Amino acid sequence: MGRRPGDVIGVRDGVNDGEDDCAEWVFPAAPDAVRTARSLVRRTLGDWRLDSVGDIAALLVSELVTNALRHATGPIGVRVVRDPAGAAGILRVEVSDPLPDPPRERAARPDDEDGRGLQLVATAARRWGTRPGEAGKTVWFELALPG
Repeated sequence: MGRRPGDVIGVRDGVNDGEDDCAEWVFPAAPDAVRTARSLVRRTLGDWRLDSVGDIAALLVSELVTNALRHATGPIGVRVVRDPAGAAGILRVEVSDPLPDPPRERAARPDDEDGRGLQLVATAARRWGTRPGEAGKTVWFELALPG
C-alpha cells in the first residue's frame, strides 16, 4: 500500500535508548501541504510537551513549505528532531524539496505581499541554513527549547 499525503513515515521515541525524538512526513507538492505540515508539527510538539515553541515552529514550517511549493515540484519532506542534550535542548526542523538551488533571501518592499519568509526564519530561529541532498536540498532551522 502506498503512502498518502501527510502519512507519518517514521517516528522514533529514543528517550530510553539515548537517541533523539524524531518525526517526519512527506507531502505532495500541493497547496494543502502547508496546512497539513503546520498541523502535524504543532500536534507533534504538543505530544512532546513543547507547546511553548509550537506556534513559532508551525509558522516557520509554513514559510519553508510555501517556498518549496513555489519554487520546486515533487515531494516535500518535513522532519522534526528534538535533541534533549544540554541544559535547554534544541528543536531542529528540516524542510526538503527536489530543487537543488538554495533559497535566496531578498529585501521585500513595504507593499510586497511575499518575500519575507527567509527573513522571518532568520529572525526567529536560533540558527538556520541549507544543505544539499542526494536529490535537492534541505532548509533547516533550530529553536532553543525551554530548560
